[in-house]
Amino acid sequence: MNAEVRQMKTAAELSLAAEWEQAKTSLPGPAALRERAFRRFEAQGLPHRRVEEWKYTDLRALMRDAKPLAAPPDAAALARARTAGSVLDDVACRRIVFVDGVFVAEFSDLAGLEKGLTIHPMAQALAAGDPLIDAHLGKVVPTDGNPAVALNTAFMGDGALIHLAPGASIDRPLNLVFFIAGDKPAAIFTRSLVVVGKGARAMVVETHEVAGGSDCQVNAALELVVGDEAHVDHVKIIGEGANALHVSTLMAKVGAHARFNDFSFIFGGAVIRNQLYLHFHGNETVAGIRGVNLLKDKQHADTTMVVDHNSLGCQSRELFKSVLDGESRGVFQGKIIVRPHAQQTDGKMMTQALLLSENAEADNKPELEIFADDVQCGHGATAGDLDEDLLFYLRARGIPAKEAEALLIQAFIGEAVEGIEHARLREVLMDVAVRWLKERE
Repeated sequence: MNAEVRQMKTAAELSLAAEWEQAKTSLPGPAALRERAFRRFEAQGLPHRRVEEWKYTDLRALMRDAKPLAAPPDAAALARARTAGSVLDDVACRRIVFVDGVFVAEFSDLAGLEKGLTIHPMAQALAAGDPLIDAHLGKVVPTDGNPAVALNTAFMGDGALIHLAPGASIDRPLNLVFFIAGDKPAAIFTRSLVVVGKGARAMVVETHEVAGGSDCQVNAALELVVGDEAHVDHVKIIGEGANALHVSTLMAKVGAHARFNDFSFIFGGAVIRNQLYLHFHGNETVAGIRGVNLLKDKQHADTTMVVDHNSLGCQSRELFKSVLDGESRGVFQGKIIVRPHAQQTDGKMMTQALLLSENAEADNKPELEIFADDVQCGHGATAGDLDEDLLFYLRARGIPAKEAEALLIQAFIGEAVEGIEHARLREVLMDVAVRWLKERE
């Protein structure tokens, strides 16, 4: 006789089930989609170290409890949110601001939209049954096996629904600002959908920030559809507080003869899981995927990426840099998949970690799965401390030790930052890195 084995539910999983039962009738949009998603999550539970994709980030252990869903921002929260998006104050952007997971029109800039550009709050679009929701939501990239995405789909609240018509172009970057201003523990689930038409060009920037030391759990997801011959740049900046647990997912489908660039910049948060799923759905497309982590104290940042080459003659370049101080831990799990019919694929992946402390830890796991024979693919990983010869060279020329270290660290991450095509944004992020280095001192 075979005994049925059931996994015990954790306190966090039980709390999430209770939240679901209480909230499901009031959440806008397709109830059946939400229900299926929560049942998938319920069957899997919170991911743990025995799940290969989560072996370095045991969310079941890290998430001891589940925070209640955030309430809409009150006057005090809105007052604290007036600094939202300040990291990009010097970059000319069109801001779409969400405070505690809710769209705030008074902080946003939706006047005078460029021809072919439409922007709607996701909660409003879900309630109205926007055609783009039916066509794309939950369908851009298959992620049925990912419990974090399933949980986001079940609880998704507000976010941005953006459509750029074929051939249209945006004058300035769209900055989706997600700001947590509440003074009580809270969970926030945001979902955005961006659809870029054939031959269009756009830049989308996500900034995730927290007021002070707010105790929060964030689950944010963005689905991105890049049409044939389009050019799209996506930048994600995560600078949340020391008590933030943040899971963020990008699901991108890129058409033929397109160009797609993605850059993630992480310098805040207690536990961060940054996921990217990129599928090539057209021939001869070029993608550059890059990222920088600046971690200190006991911060934990996990970048997990799957690049699926599903078409002929596509090129991808992946480069990730981590600077680890204190007792921080940086994780990189990257996989390039080349399907049997994706001949002439050119894929290169590299992850590098710079350890500034004996107690810091870097876990790197690059992978290739190749099912075609006419390809050029490779991957690599390095981890180490600052080059003593280079430090000696700089100090021999009168540069103080700390300044010499800072110069080498800036040069180390600069190779990845240079992949950002927007010049002013590159400068601002390097300025953030310089401030981080000064705080370290």
